[in-house]
Amino acid sequence: MKNKPILIIGGTGKTGRRVAERLTARGLPIRIGSRSSDPSFDWGNPSTWAASLQGAESVYITYYPDLALPGAAASIGAFAEQAVKQGIKRLVLLSGRGEEEAQLSEKALRDSGADWTILRASWFCQNFSESFLLDSVLSGSVILPAADVAEPFIDADDIADVAVAALTEDSHIGKLYELTGPRALTFKEATEEIALASGRDVRYVQVTSEQFISALAQQDMPDYVLTLLTELFTKVLDGRNSHLTDGVQLALKREPRDFADYARDTADAGIWGVPNV
Repeated sequence: MKNKPILIIGGTGKTGRRVAERLTARGLPIRIGSRSSDPSFDWGNPSTWAASLQGAESVYITYYPDLALPGAAASIGAFAEQAVKQGIKRLVLLSGRGEEEAQLSEKALRDSGADWTILRASWFCQNFSESFLLDSVLSGSVILPAADVAEPFIDADDIADVAVAALTEDSHIGKLYELTGPRALTFKEATEEIALASGRDVRYVQVTSEQFISALAQQDMPDYVLTLLTELFTKVLDGRNSHLTDGVQLALKREPRDFADYARDTADAGIWGVPNV
């Protein structure tokens, strides 16, 4: 690799910070792209893009607030085209499974002329420990309308490992990796694994979609978050993503991390606090 930095859009997020840590550990220069970085990067302000891209070697792209929202594909396409015009062809996009809007963003990336890699990821394990479900785990009740649909939870560390490989190795150019964990669990089963690993009394409570949406509407959250969660739990989690894939194996030549390992290590790190007594 040259001494040009690798730009990490969303470099403080769940996958972005892990990618940054791995690249830094390998002695590779990085540049974080975020509203608080210098230069700053804002998806809503295209005038900030050029400075972040200037002189970069390649880019890891995560989109804020989410690829599932209307307008994301246009932004991804415009950003990718600008990157290529500035001489940056290696672009790695974090996408989502079973989301039609996300697939439009994937197409925009492919059409840009970039040397692209797409990482189409399932539900993150870390949503239980670094996202909106953390408070639910700590409260003892994970309340969702997910029914008995199984999800092959993927560890964000596995996503980061694939992203780093795609950013630094030519063999991943033009590849779409669909990333899942090694087994599918219902949200009830995942909650039980967390309870077992953490020693906490954490239970899954199933509610109707109407009850879930009503409860969300009463919380103080941005409209886009309400839209995303409603879309996810009333549409995407319908079984379309329950099947396992071999994306991690193809990209890394190893098995993905199991949810039980994630739960054990997260509990050991104290993120879910001390066990209930």
